[in-house]
Amino acid sequence: MKARIMKAFLEEVHEKSMKFTMDDLAKRLGISKRTLYEQFASKVDILDAIIDSTLQEFDEKTEAIMQSPHLTLIEKIKKTMTVIPKYNDFYTWQILEQMKKSYPDQWTRIHAALNEWDELQELIEQGIQEGLIADRNVPLLMKLIIEAANATMDRQFFLENRITVEEALDEIVDILLYGMVKVDRM
Repeated sequence: MKARIMKAFLEEVHEKSMKFTMDDLAKRLGISKRTLYEQFASKVDILDAIIDSTLQEFDEKTEAIMQSPHLTLIEKIKKTMTVIPKYNDFYTWQILEQMKKSYPDQWTRIHAALNEWDELQELIEQGIQEGLIADRNVPLLMKLIIEAANATMDRQFFLENRITVEEALDEIVDILLYGMVKVDRM
């Protein structure tokens, strides 16, 4: 039931922004408000559950990549940069702006997660030490990677250009790892 409520919450956000009520949510689900409140005490609790689920899934996927003995360092970097959690379509610039105004504590958690990729930084530093990645300014590299990955939250651009988030991330990673200059890759 909680997963169903979280899914309906996301649907309400996409249709009405963050300005819907628990009544609206109960109607969408076809349940009583009492049943809804038995699962979640408030909209904030639902939002927290969605954020918790997203961050946990992101961390689990990233950890699995980091620990994989079957991936090369470059493959780990690429896969870490393209981790997409289940509720990814929830995180758009428009929704994050609404969250910043109405739910600042939740926005702070998401903002921090979007801007702190410690595991990726470790992999890049390892790549530089091993001579696989050009010796560049790591904080600048991280800023470029984070900004490029976060550009996928501009869903309108991707809709207009018929690009999925997955395709966009793959292309972004290829450009960042291999550049724009055409050369033979091994």
